[in-house]
Amino acid sequence: NYFRDSWNTFDFITVVGSIVDALVMEIEVNFFNVGWLRLFRAARLIKLLRQGYTIRILLWTFIQSFKALPYVCLLIAMLFFIYAIIGMQVFGNIALNPETSITRHNNFRNFFQGLLLLFRCATGENWQTIMLSCVKGRLCDPRSSKSGYECGSNIAYIYFVSFIFLCSFLMLNLFVAVIMDNFDYLTRDSSILGAHHLDEFIRVWAEYDPSASGYIHYTEVYDMLRNMEPPLGFGNKCPYKLAYKKLIRMNMPILEGGKVNFTTTLFALIRENLNIMMRPADEMDLADRDLREMIRKLWPFHVKKLFNKILPEGDVLREGSLTVGKIYAGLLILENWKSTRFGRLSTEEKLSEENPPSPQSDSARPSLLHLLMGVVRNSNSHTSLNHEEDQYEDAECRSLRSRRGSFRNSRLR
Repeated sequence: NYFRDSWNTFDFITVVGSIVDALVMEIEVNFFNVGWLRLFRAARLIKLLRQGYTIRILLWTFIQSFKALPYVCLLIAMLFFIYAIIGMQVFGNIALNPETSITRHNNFRNFFQGLLLLFRCATGENWQTIMLSCVKGRLCDPRSSKSGYECGSNIAYIYFVSFIFLCSFLMLNLFVAVIMDNFDYLTRDSSILGAHHLDEFIRVWAEYDPSASGYIHYTEVYDMLRNMEPPLGFGNKCPYKLAYKKLIRMNMPILEGGKVNFTTTLFALIRENLNIMMRPADEMDLADRDLREMIRKLWPFHVKKLFNKILPEGDVLREGSLTVGKIYAGLLILENWKSTRFGRLSTEEKLSEENPPSPQSDSARPSLLHLLMGVVRNSNSHTSLNHEEDQYEDAECRSLRSRRGSFRNSRLR
């Protein structure tokens, strides 16, 4: 599977070429030219495209622009063709004069020469002098049907100005507009689901399916989608209950061996994120039926082989068949049960049965109940001690009063 990745193939060719170049330089072989092997040294810089995200965005912008640029070039070619034919008919009989701009290298004598002259005007090189050399009152070519200074036309003003306006100000800016449109699309907000998210899905899927079989185990779906950033994936910060609910709505069928399909998972994610005919649970069968009819009308020939993978039939998702939604619905019910009072009691009982408490551990780590009882016991002991101290102080006061009374009586006597 090493050579299935294009970057691995490129690395292999670059490394082998560099090793051969180093060996040839050491051996000093002169029976053939080895200068072309040094190109492999420069090819190592291309690996920067694999590491730099911004550079890849710019390169991908140009690649995507090349798909639309042929149509722009075809429109410009049509414009050049029309103006070259008009130039041949109107200015083709002007005599060649080295003192003017109509020379043997710059004229409308034939179609090819007319295209070259228009290309020169499109670059903006002294096009106004060519226009003035084609106005009315120019010397005619001896081989033409006219004689004297009757050639040329004042239409040259409209002809050249309109050509420069259409070619320089519109067509060339159309090139820039196509490139900027693709750049804006590739650098737009990542929270908007687009075609570039397909590359991320393929990359993350390949980590769980290195053999490129198109299937992974259903237990790996949750981890895969958490490793994939939103909006297509869940992300690492997505709460597990919310991820469970999304997997329940996706509800991919589980095939033999507990596997789920690449196409089925991708379409389920796209449908979930774009909310394509997503309805309440009791209406999902009807929504699936309507979506199948829509897909058949839009792509009657392209989806015949992949139709069951894109949107499985209802029999696969009903009773008697296992799906991802049913599994994670059970897990969600279990998590909700654990959060209730009965679930916590059953969990504590299981833990107490599996790990019976020992006296050493109890003495080392008193439980919360023991701590509370200790606080209550200490507070009761403090109140009882205070009560006894008060009683003791009252007894002493009474004894002192009795002593003072007896002392007074003895003095009076």
